[in-house]
Amino acid sequence: MTQSVQTSHDRFASFADFYPYYLSEHRTPMCRRLHFIGTTLVLTVLVLAIALQNLWLLFAIPVVGYGFAWVGHFFFDRNRPATFSHPFYSLLGDFVLFRDMLVGRIRF
Repeated sequence: MTQSVQTSHDRFASFADFYPYYLSEHRTPMCRRLHFIGTTLVLTVLVLAIALQNLWLLFAIPVVGYGFAWVGHFFFDRNRPATFSHPFYSLLGDFVLFRDMLVGRIRF
């Protein structure tokens, strides 16, 4: 009998199913703020890399993005980032959270 390996998307049928879980992992305002700062820096570095035509800047994207987010998880929410178990949904969740904070759906 073969044992199947569970993929990161097996637990959630869609991103819409995942997002409430994602939000539950970002309970404290400081964790959400740090995610917002990290995502802002990711977008800024991306724009700079394109404007300056400097692809080396792209190496800074995971550092600034995950650096701020993981500080929020480890020191404020005291949980394990969803990136470790759901990398694609988690990345999408970062941008949806960013948008939801920008438009006021989720509080800073």
